[in-house]
Amino acid sequence: MSTKLETSDLKWTVFPSTEPQWEEMSGLDEENNIVRTFQFCPPDSSGSHWVRTTLLERRGASQVYVELRFTMMECSSVPTQHRGCKETFNLFYYEADADEATLTNPPWMENPYVKVDTVAADFLLRRGGERKSNLKTVRLGPLTKRGFYLAFQAQGACMALLSVRVFFKKCPALTRSFSSFPETVPHALVWQAPGQCVENAAQPATPTATPPHMFCGENGEWVGMPSTTCACRPGYEPVDDDSRCRACPQGHFKAAMGASPCRRCPEFSLAVSSGSPVCLCRQGYHRAEADPPDTPCTTPPSAPRSLVTQIDDTSVTLEWSEPLQLGGRQDLSYTVQCRHCGPGGRCAPCADSVSYRPAQRGLTGRRVVVWGLQPHTTYSFSIEALNGVSQQSGSEPASESVNVTTTRNVPVSAIRRNHATENSITLEWSVPAEPPYTILGYQLRYSAKERPEQEPSWRYTETPTTHAVLSDLRRATQYEVQIRARTPAGYGSFSPLVGFRTLPDGEHAPSSQLMVTGILVAAGTLLLLVVVVVSVFCFRKHMRANDPESSDKNNHFLMGPAVKVYIDPFTYEDPNEAVREFAKEIDVSFVKIEEVIGAGEFGEVCRGRLQVPGKKENYVAIKTLKGGYTEKQRRDFLSEASIMGQFQHPNIIHLEGVITASCPVMILTEYMENGALDSFLRLNDGQFTPIQLVGMLRGIASGMKYLSEMSYVHRDLAARNILVNSNLVCKVSDFGLSRFLQENSSDPTYTSSLGGKIPIRWTAPEAIAFRKFTSASDIWSYGIVMWEVMSFGERPYWDMSNQDVINAIEQDYRLPPPPDCPTSLHQLMLDCWQKERGTRPRFAAIVSALDKLIRNPASLKVVARDGAGPSHPLLDQRSPPPPSACGSVGEWLRAIKMERYEESFYQAGFTSFQLISQISTEDLLRIGVTLAGHQKKIMSSIQTLRVHSKSPGGGQY
Repeated sequence: MSTKLETSDLKWTVFPSTEPQWEEMSGLDEENNIVRTFQFCPPDSSGSHWVRTTLLERRGASQVYVELRFTMMECSSVPTQHRGCKETFNLFYYEADADEATLTNPPWMENPYVKVDTVAADFLLRRGGERKSNLKTVRLGPLTKRGFYLAFQAQGACMALLSVRVFFKKCPALTRSFSSFPETVPHALVWQAPGQCVENAAQPATPTATPPHMFCGENGEWVGMPSTTCACRPGYEPVDDDSRCRACPQGHFKAAMGASPCRRCPEFSLAVSSGSPVCLCRQGYHRAEADPPDTPCTTPPSAPRSLVTQIDDTSVTLEWSEPLQLGGRQDLSYTVQCRHCGPGGRCAPCADSVSYRPAQRGLTGRRVVVWGLQPHTTYSFSIEALNGVSQQSGSEPASESVNVTTTRNVPVSAIRRNHATENSITLEWSVPAEPPYTILGYQLRYSAKERPEQEPSWRYTETPTTHAVLSDLRRATQYEVQIRARTPAGYGSFSPLVGFRTLPDGEHAPSSQLMVTGILVAAGTLLLLVVVVVSVFCFRKHMRANDPESSDKNNHFLMGPAVKVYIDPFTYEDPNEAVREFAKEIDVSFVKIEEVIGAGEFGEVCRGRLQVPGKKENYVAIKTLKGGYTEKQRRDFLSEASIMGQFQHPNIIHLEGVITASCPVMILTEYMENGALDSFLRLNDGQFTPIQLVGMLRGIASGMKYLSEMSYVHRDLAARNILVNSNLVCKVSDFGLSRFLQENSSDPTYTSSLGGKIPIRWTAPEAIAFRKFTSASDIWSYGIVMWEVMSFGERPYWDMSNQDVINAIEQDYRLPPPPDCPTSLHQLMLDCWQKERGTRPRFAAIVSALDKLIRNPASLKVVARDGAGPSHPLLDQRSPPPPSACGSVGEWLRAIKMERYEESFYQAGFTSFQLISQISTEDLLRIGVTLAGHQKKIMSSIQTLRVHSKSPGGGQY
């Protein structure tokens, strides 16, 4: 409302109506425009004099402003003015949902009217003085009903209301940051106004996305910047200072939502319409599924070139050159296709027994060895070149093919029985008069066949001639025999099965002289055997009684009544005999290699499947002997199998068998899904309870107890040599490597005065100084393994040098307990690290102690504190420092090995130790520290910070 715009009667209500003192009249404003005014100048002070407007519509406003222009006479300038004259007037309002006011309702008093203000004049009129009006603006509200009335109450002074203007403020329509906001009337000091994304803009489809909003101030002005995530849709780019989104023109695209501009289509692609989020590939060109839209379109590669073959008996080496055309991509790989060709030129895919090294598919190199082929057979090999778009092209991959024929096998025929007894068979056989290769020897395998459905259990023997004697057989039993020849290229194929039978009792009648000779030979052999056994027993007893390095005053390590004793395979004159005695030979056709999982000292380590006919298929770990080996390397490689084959225990890695009859030579063991114990613990830091860790330690100790009872000394016991399966069962492994430690080993070693490399951090002091390895030195190493387990794979002695470790041990200092390590376990570690090896516990005692802890879990709640047990400055300085000793939050996180969270801490605002000291577990979850062990490690270090800040002189960050 504005009375300046009214030229006729305002129709306001005056009270009292019988003797009205407010008088409506026309006048001139400052610009000489005719306006309607109300004047008041009563002759006396009697009564209350009011004037009220008509109903004013609120129109959605909750706060309105009233602008008043008026003049007022100074009370002393009016001679007839009464004594109660006040040079002010009161402003009231009354809310209503309809125009219901009358001459008597609402009553003319402060209640039900709401008083807004007592308005005083800044300038008063005097007789003969300057004529100047007053301008006042007041605010009233909050308003809730449809409309309201304004009421003015005079207080005795002569005055004139020259104009009354009533208005409210609103924020104008606004478009900013791809969001539009309508006209908004503020309903508070700062009012949140909702908006929406402009055309062709949208918000990201995330659960946390909220509609855009902006704050409208009470003064009708927008406050700050809009809160919005609106962005141009794919195919549209921002224009006009981010106020609208324009479609990408033809030949351009925009792949993602955001403020980036449109880009020209990449090579070999096009966009035929505007607003394209992606450019389509031209005919004959493609993109891989993983390719981003801004990459050029590409084609499959051309065929490989210059395929070359090298035949080695039943294996073929294929090599080739890179294709001329790579199709514009770098993800080139190759696949080998093998087909077996029979008479008439018809070919079929090769059998599963054919193996490929390193793989059949996904090759990145240009060389592959195919082995397990049949001799004297034609094969067709194709090398296919593939890249990321080969599948999208829909056409056959370009390939290069070659046909090869494997070398001829030396056939063994006419196998016949020359002589038979109750427990032996003498065999002879024939070979070609002029074989294609020099025959180095023959291998026989034979198995008893008592039932037709029985699977053969092969026994092997070798001979350099064309005859052999199979001894130690069962009487009256059918045996199946196969023979194959060995040439410089390796073994050929076995001959067909031939059956022979030993004789029953009485079927042969040797002469009495032959019988007497046999009896005498047997008696002599038995006597010789008894003499050898007694001599060996007496010699060992004498050595233990006189060698102080082999016994101790408490007789802790004297060999007990073990039923089986470990036999060193290097004591055999022919090491191959030890392999045949302790390791089972497996046919190569039973094994399927799937992938390479690592590298060993002698070659690659693979994962594969073993399918022995009649048995369940299972996964195995396969160690291979790389090509070009010497006879010594082959002997050293197979010695580990000769050692493992003597052990049968649930906590010792199980040997499945060996493959020595074909290339490459392989050792097969059970497959342990979780790999080495040290890396497994580091990967799962803090995820296991103390009782679970003790269970792991108990399994390791049980395996070592078994080894010690067999008089076997491991010499390289460490967490890296413990393997873990899917059920968290720990098994001792790596029995051959301790004999062949190399200079390039990943574990630091120290060269002793007597030569050889020793893993210092895990080795007992007497083994370092005098090369005396016993079960007692394995006990020392087991104590280090305990420390590794309880610290979740921490490196023993941290980054100390080998010489520092040796010096510290010589000074009787030992590793402190890991964080949260039960006291009983650390005490057991200290027992294992006794300087006098005779005072160290045996593995049987360690197993018993761990069993007691498992039966009494409450004993594991007593935790060793920092500083418990022997200490040393060299060791103490390796303990994680308190946060206050670090220069920054990042340095502190690196000190406690939590550097992976450094960026998350900074992004969350924890940039100083003052803020770090107030952190809680909920804060860690918000930062992204979800692993319980990591939370515990961080909170433990923060607790140290809190204690330090409260101590005298603390609080320095």
